[in-house]
Amino acid sequence: MMVLPALQDELTSATARLLATAASLTDADIAAPSLLPGWSRGHVLAHLAGNAHSHINLLTWARTGVKIPQYASTEFRAAEIESGAARSAAEHLAHLEDSVSLLAAAIAELPGPAWSAHVEGLRPPSHPAWYGLVRRLREVGLHHVDLDAGYGPADWPEVFVLRELNDTVRFWSREASTIGEIVVLDPGTGAEVAAWRDLGAGPAVRGAPADMLAWLTGRTKGAGVSVVPVGQSSTSGASTSLPEPPPWPAMPTPADLPATPPRDYR
Repeated sequence: MMVLPALQDELTSATARLLATAASLTDADIAAPSLLPGWSRGHVLAHLAGNAHSHINLLTWARTGVKIPQYASTEFRAAEIESGAARSAAEHLAHLEDSVSLLAAAIAELPGPAWSAHVEGLRPPSHPAWYGLVRRLREVGLHHVDLDAGYGPADWPEVFVLRELNDTVRFWSREASTIGEIVVLDPGTGAEVAAWRDLGAGPAVRGAPADMLAWLTGRTKGAGVSVVPVGQSSTSGASTSLPEPPPWPAMPTPADLPATPPRDYR
């Protein structure tokens, strides 16, 4: 169960960074657009607070064995975000601080065996409760960038980026793929860090880890990512325009996760 304290420590650090950004925002900042179409920064913060409470629901389900949906419905989730978006900066910060504090307590109090209990988000498949920590880290990391308030993909910790790239491929859809190969390069040396091949029809794409994850998750238009035309080596210099990134995520969670928390998850 070594993965649990590692994920908890990572979530604590990611949450602290998020709270620091939230504390820096003024009322005018809150009302300004985020990077998500149609959402202000207030929408993003309202979602992050509501998402923390939704993970408490899943942990309660794991602890008690009584099914508690992550959200009552997609309509409830959307209405909660919309109604909370107009809070003042101070109200957003207080609400977010309260929600993440309650989530931290629920995580700390969950008995060991309950981490193997299966729960489910708005969409199947179900997943063991320990993977909820990965899902919450994904929400915090990606939406922190969406705030467009000084925290960008380059600020993501390496462990977060590599895990998310691996998970993106774990729930990859070959049928919907617009690329056939992903090659991740060390930003300093240009050496290959990781590669995933036979992903579907399309060219190879290459780039630094954070740049690749930002593009695959729709956070950038592909800055730092280049294409190698079909039939050429991924290390060649030839390139062309990027296709649209494949739909992300193809699934909310990988389907073959171990029930027992593993020693590591990357």
